[in-house]
Amino acid sequence: MVRRTKSEAMETRAEILDAAERVFHRKGVLSATLNDIAKEAGVTRGAIYWHFENKHDVFMAMVERNRLLFDTLSEKAEDPAEPDPLGRLGDFMCTLLRQVVEDQHQRRIFEIMFHKCEFSGENLQLLGKQRDKCRESSTRMGRVLSNAVARQQLPATLHIARAVNWLHSQLTGVIMFWLLDPESMDLGHDAEGFVQTCLFSLASAPYLHASSETPSV
Repeated sequence: MVRRTKSEAMETRAEILDAAERVFHRKGVLSATLNDIAKEAGVTRGAIYWHFENKHDVFMAMVERNRLLFDTLSEKAEDPAEPDPLGRLGDFMCTLLRQVVEDQHQRRIFEIMFHKCEFSGENLQLLGKQRDKCRESSTRMGRVLSNAVARQQLPATLHIARAVNWLHSQLTGVIMFWLLDPESMDLGHDAEGFVQTCLFSLASAPYLHASSETPSV
């Protein structure tokens, strides 16, 4: 009986997150309410509060639940014993880009994050949470690049912090651009070429190395 009750609770939680995804995508995060989500999920507000503290908690849980695959790939690349961290980083990046194209849930999540989450008013709280997650991702990516340097897959002169920021901008930029105009490129087909270009730049672009000077504007 306990197992069944726990299973039912987890099923309800998943239904709430599915409903939140649809509501946030349709109305935007700022305009959406817990009443909207409860109605969409066919549950009471009390059921939502049993699982989540507030709307922002629902939003963060919705974003986080799709990260298991990406966390697994990232952990492999972060492992100092991994013999090919740069290859694992490439796998991670290709998988991310292809998931945006092929997985409707992942695509909606990015559309919500990039185009339907206004960081104003009550949503200012989310900005801090998103910033913390971004910094966590940067730390993890920094470990991957350090592993690649240690394995001599990237030059010892690589400026890790600068390379992390640049790589983040490339990934988020291409996803945001494609979501605005999916007809502009075949992201699924071009994912590998895009990723290989990024990895090549890590080794070759002078700006990404500690010996280079930041160009003046």
